[in-house]
Amino acid sequence: MYRYDNFDHQITAERVAQFRDQVARRLTGELSEDEFRILRLQNGLYMQIHAYMMRIAVPYGLVSAAQMRMFAHIARKYDRGYGHFTTRQNIQFNWLKLQESPDILADLATVEMHANQTSGNCIRNITSDEFAGVAQDEIVDPRPYAEILRQWSTFHPEFGYLPRKFKFAITGAVNDRAAIAVHDIGLQAVRNVQGEVGFRVLVGGGLGRTPVIGVEINAFVPWQHIITYAESIVRVYNEYGRRDNIYKARIKILVKALGIEEFKRQVEVDWQFTKDGPCTITQAELDRVSAYFTAPAYQKLHDVDVAKAALQRDNKGYDSWYKRSVKPHKVPGYVSVVLSLKKTGIAPGDATADQMDAAAELAERYSFGELRITHMQNLVLADVKQSDLIALWEAAKKLGMATPNIGLLTDMICCPGGDFCTLANARSIPLAKAIAECFEDMDFQHDIGEIEINISGCINACGHHHVGHIGILGVDKDGEEWYQVQIGGAQGNEAALGKVIGRSFSFEQMPEVLARLLQVYVRERYDDERFIDTFRRLGIEPYKTEVYGTPVEADEELKAPDYELLQVGMPYDMPYYSPRF
Repeated sequence: MYRYDNFDHQITAERVAQFRDQVARRLTGELSEDEFRILRLQNGLYMQIHAYMMRIAVPYGLVSAAQMRMFAHIARKYDRGYGHFTTRQNIQFNWLKLQESPDILADLATVEMHANQTSGNCIRNITSDEFAGVAQDEIVDPRPYAEILRQWSTFHPEFGYLPRKFKFAITGAVNDRAAIAVHDIGLQAVRNVQGEVGFRVLVGGGLGRTPVIGVEINAFVPWQHIITYAESIVRVYNEYGRRDNIYKARIKILVKALGIEEFKRQVEVDWQFTKDGPCTITQAELDRVSAYFTAPAYQKLHDVDVAKAALQRDNKGYDSWYKRSVKPHKVPGYVSVVLSLKKTGIAPGDATADQMDAAAELAERYSFGELRITHMQNLVLADVKQSDLIALWEAAKKLGMATPNIGLLTDMICCPGGDFCTLANARSIPLAKAIAECFEDMDFQHDIGEIEINISGCINACGHHHVGHIGILGVDKDGEEWYQVQIGGAQGNEAALGKVIGRSFSFEQMPEVLARLLQVYVRERYDDERFIDTFRRLGIEPYKTEVYGTPVEADEELKAPDYELLQVGMPYDMPYYSPRF
């Protein structure tokens, strides 16, 4: 994995010292909260309901065992013994003291980590496929490109104060596991007819108040130009994105207002000034960065299911875990293993300090000392020998990280919600726990099969509810928490936004609502048909009828008003044509 060079070490140390001074001035009152707010956000520090929260950057979701142990250290010393892994492949700590936050950054620096650009109107953490480098369907390992993008975007002098936050996702595989379609820029590796590597570029995706699936702006950008092309996209957005209204400031609004053809024209014109400039990636630079991601010392093995065959006849628990948690690997004799952070009774994505220490030990013992954080809020050991699976399963089971529910009903995405977040309208974690308890039976979950349930506590959609097969959104109704349900969302190659089924429900009603939605699926599905496929075949009406008794329309008061922004021909009162264009 990538190691800091002298520049990285210097800039990180300087940032820690700078923030220590800023915190000291805030504590003495020299800085007001309004003055301090932008400074702390630049260092990933949020003020939440109960305490400060810090979001730590995990570039493209890759961590070493030493870095995972540092998370455990922070959880014990500065928090309440646990951390929360997020849908951006980061980790958050929710119970911090302001005066100790510089010490946390200093501790992180010792293992080459930081919290830079995990907040603010800048380019955020670059996310990627959790199976990068080992997936069988991979065209190219995206990690070197992700690292180059990270280095380019960190403290970029032109893009430090964008109209709004900006998110990249990159995948090197045929099957998108990085949710590139719901990012401001999504990149997918492709080959042209000559066999050359490039990237398909999507732009203007995102969730939140105005959910949009990104659109293709370029089918093939040579890898040498991926930075210069991305830079042109961000530059056009930086110049013409809305700054007068926070709800209309994301690039998706600009793309929709201009139309993709006009937006692309402006990008292409800008690109002509920089296409062959200093940010063009050379083969030497790609080789330099790629050297940090060389394959580990794999043994010469053969693909054998000895571990599976030895237990599947006599141990149903192991067999279930193997089917759900073990993923194929491009090297014979190896597999990737997902460690579930979705044990019933635990907030999805939470891990205790003891679990983090133990996960680090598992990584050292079974996976060359590295782990991956998934945007589905689980952990991955990417390089496990098949012969080690039994021992790994037994160890993970003792840690509460071997629940065989990966991709099933209780493998939910869930944001911190009203228990922590000042923006939330409703609690997410208690609802996730209640749902998990109602549908805990693993036989039932395996019978239902693959299904994604995503929960957000507010319209900002940190729980990605728009792209869940079943999405749940917390809403405020007369000062009380209610939940709006939508179905039919999806991520990946067939990304889609869910549709609201109707009026909202109370906390107590939600398990019954889910049960009714599942009843339609069980009753109507074809053999081996997934929930999402049944929905696409039937449409929304049977689900509405089952839940409400008769077809109903979505409650108008719950529709986000800014959905109107997506109407073609919308008024756009900011100039967006540059004289040079």
